[in-house]
Amino acid sequence: MNRAEKAVEYKHSGLNCAQAVLAAFADELSLDETTLKKLGASFGIGMGSFEATCGALCAAQMILGLKQYEGRPILSAAKEVCLDFKKLCGSIRCAELKGIGTGKVLCPCDDCVRNAVRVLEKRI
Repeated sequence: MNRAEKAVEYKHSGLNCAQAVLAAFADELSLDETTLKKLGASFGIGMGSFEATCGALCAAQMILGLKQYEGRPILSAAKEVCLDFKKLCGSIRCAELKGIGTGKVLCPCDDCVRNAVRVLEKRI
């Protein structure tokens, strides 16, 4: 099973989108799965339940930092991850992705999780 599908499986096991993406990368991060779940716990339903930035994308950014930060800003790579995610999903905001207020779902949560993993894998 590839990492994107592993992340979706984690999501279906009761983790939020951020936790699922983080847990899918546990094997190559220096943090255990429990710590990663704690790290992503407050990013469900669009960062703190405000339906803001997608939790899966937030997790991808955390992993990017863990993998690439070496004392210098990684803003260019972080921007590319956001832009790639937006191109695939249609937005970076949870409410817009879920169609809250418009009734038009741009990208289901499972696909947001998959796409967050995919755009991150291209960068690390």
